[in-house]
Amino acid sequence: MRTLFKQSLRWHAGPPAWGAALMAGAGCGLPLMLGLFTSHSGFLWAATGAFQASLANPFHRLGMLRMTLLTGLGAVSAGLGFWSASHPLLSLASFAFVGLLLAVLQRYGTELGKLGVGLAVCLCLGQGQAGLGNLHNGLAVGALFAIGGLWVMLLAFALRASRGLRLWPLMPRLGEFAQVMRRHAQRLPQRLWVIHATACCTAGALAGLAVNLSGLPRGYWLTLTVMTTIQMDLNGSLVRGIQRGLGSLVGALILIGVGSWLQSPGLLVACMLPLIVLSRAYIAQHYGLFVAQTTVCFVLLAESLSLDWHLPEVRLYNTLLGAALALLVAYLAHRARLRWGTPAPRMEEARQGE
Repeated sequence: MRTLFKQSLRWHAGPPAWGAALMAGAGCGLPLMLGLFTSHSGFLWAATGAFQASLANPFHRLGMLRMTLLTGLGAVSAGLGFWSASHPLLSLASFAFVGLLLAVLQRYGTELGKLGVGLAVCLCLGQGQAGLGNLHNGLAVGALFAIGGLWVMLLAFALRASRGLRLWPLMPRLGEFAQVMRRHAQRLPQRLWVIHATACCTAGALAGLAVNLSGLPRGYWLTLTVMTTIQMDLNGSLVRGIQRGLGSLVGALILIGVGSWLQSPGLLVACMLPLIVLSRAYIAQHYGLFVAQTTVCFVLLAESLSLDWHLPEVRLYNTLLGAALALLVAYLAHRARLRWGTPAPRMEEARQGE
């Protein structure tokens, strides 16, 4: 237990990426300031899209491709969540599909798993923000999200040009991608992955349906807790599930405390921009810590214009329900692995949370 706890807190951020950090600050700062002056929720979606795109490093070989995927797929996911929030079956189907997509991407490595988490977060925010702001159209949400991402891509092109790099780097061949993904897939036994994929679909579908049927305000605190708790690790998965559930509760308490302390939207934005810059500069390489780090920024962006921080029990109640649902699904998946899973010699290499 102690060893797993130490491993889950192991931080490795690498050298600070100040170029990407300044890009994230400038990309989120402009729409946030406009949203603060106009009190229009559309600018918050642009800031969210900007932060999503800034998670890719423009100086890496695949940085611009990843930024394009984060922007385009994130806009589709946010718009889908906003659109499906009006119908229970649509919510169930969309969250089940994104849960399956998350399991598929996690199978092919940590970096693709991070992409899947970003899409899941966008879906949760889209569904949870339906009816709260000035927008009532999923297409408008997706378009504003994409505009924020394109603004960051423009800054990324300027950064690459300032270093004398090609605006669009040379891409490796598709065959190389296929070989790497095939090697990642072979590290995990098929039966164990099917159990994990079923758990992701079930947890996502139940979370989306629960928020839709109950009509909980700030329901994305529930769905975010569920979707960001699901990780692919086979050794001590139940113990890690309990750790992540408790971590989500602690993170929610910290966010509620910060929001209650900074109840003025202007003060919250002023404190949030340095946090975004520092978070992007020292982005965690560890999968679980990356998820926690980025989720905090996403939640603060979504709540930056909120005036109901004096009602902390709503957010805490949603987080408690999400943690309970995630732990229930993690327990059922753990029992299924014990009964039907076939241990493999290289099981240790299949863990994606390290």
